[in-house]
Amino acid sequence: MPLSAKDGFLLEEVPWGRFPEGARVREALERLRSGDVGAAGSALGTLIGLCANDMRAAVAPAVPFLIRLGTDPEVRHRADALAVVGEMVRMRHLGVCTRADMLRFRSDDEWSFEVTGYLQNWSMQAARDAVTADTDLLLPLLDDPDLTVRIATAYALAAASSREQDSLTAFHSRLLTEPHPAARAGLVLTIAQLAREHQDQGVVVWMRACCSDPAQPPEVQVSAALGWMCLTDLPVPDELRAVLDTHATDEMARLMAPLPWMRAVETTRGSGLHRCLQAMLRPGAADIEDCDDPWS
Repeated sequence: MPLSAKDGFLLEEVPWGRFPEGARVREALERLRSGDVGAAGSALGTLIGLCANDMRAAVAPAVPFLIRLGTDPEVRHRADALAVVGEMVRMRHLGVCTRADMLRFRSDDEWSFEVTGYLQNWSMQAARDAVTADTDLLLPLLDDPDLTVRIATAYALAAASSREQDSLTAFHSRLLTEPHPAARAGLVLTIAQLAREHQDQGVVVWMRACCSDPAQPPEVQVSAALGWMCLTDLPVPDELRAVLDTHATDEMARLMAPLPWMRAVETTRGSGLHRCLQAMLRPGAADIEDCDDPWS
């Protein structure tokens, strides 16, 4: 897609007709840009719904436009637009909270098809490449005054197909100055996700040190413990369990609830944090009472 089309929001230059539901995606982008709050909310619902229904092919070309909406201070749904980018580039993310899968992207050698028959690997790779191409637009948003924008930006940047070192440097730098506990927890998880994707063993050591360091804020220790468990299949040491017993409280679960990974697994009967910990620390335990769907 030409840069001029992306920067100029020239939707007519995108071949929407090549993709199932392409016309609906273009219409959703037009509604998002209209400034009408109700129309924007409906448009976001359309895009998230297509992702949830495994019909992401047409949403992938929308990623550059969603990023530009996220950078526009006049847009009221900036964080939501960036959140769609973050979800678009993750496959079957809803409900995933195991050590093996919570921070994992679908690998290229695992073929997955959308309900239309389109190869979903292509949709995901296109979206991740689009995030990479606009990394320079996203990085400044890590310092945005809006907490929700900062969280959504980090979530989207973690999914870029390359330039991981630029993002990793920015995440570590922001972590030193980030004033909000939820955003700090999110930054630690995005660092872990980058490490998971790019096999960065140095981050595994860093996560282990963070979760054991009493000088670190509790939310950093908890998210680092989650990150460490997702980056290794080693038995969870007693020291790490003790950290979680101390800090993974109901209050911490409420603090971390805005993070996308937590929202993805939260139910009316269980917080995202506690469901993650149950899946990671007690993988064989029955979870019927904590599940909204007793048939699952």
